[in-house]
Amino acid sequence: MKIQTTRFGEIDVDDKYVFNFTMPILGYNEEEQFVMIESKEASLFKWIQSTHTPDLAFPATVPSFFGIDYIFELPDEAEASLEVKSAEDLVVMNIAKIQSDNPRKTTVNLLAPIVFNITNNKAGQVILSGTGFDVTYPLFKDEEPTKDGE
Repeated sequence: MKIQTTRFGEIDVDDKYVFNFTMPILGYNEEEQFVMIESKEASLFKWIQSTHTPDLAFPATVPSFFGIDYIFELPDEAEASLEVKSAEDLVVMNIAKIQSDNPRKTTVNLLAPIVFNITNNKAGQVILSGTGFDVTYPLFKDEEPTKDGE
């Protein structure tokens, strides 16, 4: 699939990286399809890029890459929406907010992970209510959480 992006120009994406969002990203209900893009080989970050809106892309990562212990139980409604048959079929990523003036202040949203079912290419943002997870958790241990995410 060829898609136009403002960040990467026109790119050709293998269908295995195209995901239909059965649970939309908060605030983007009309965006139903995204692709996962690796902008640099072996990068700890990927981009979740809209297939329809060229300037809509979210940086995302896996918290365990940074030593963050992150375990949760997938809510039943999410499991049904994604048609999960096995936990091994899932990839979980978290949207990151990268501070351009100081990347060490990058935070990740642990409260609302993006869950990808790699067997059927369904995905969605899952809200983990009642878990106590933070939406602005510091990615680097030397940075403290902030109240407003900045």
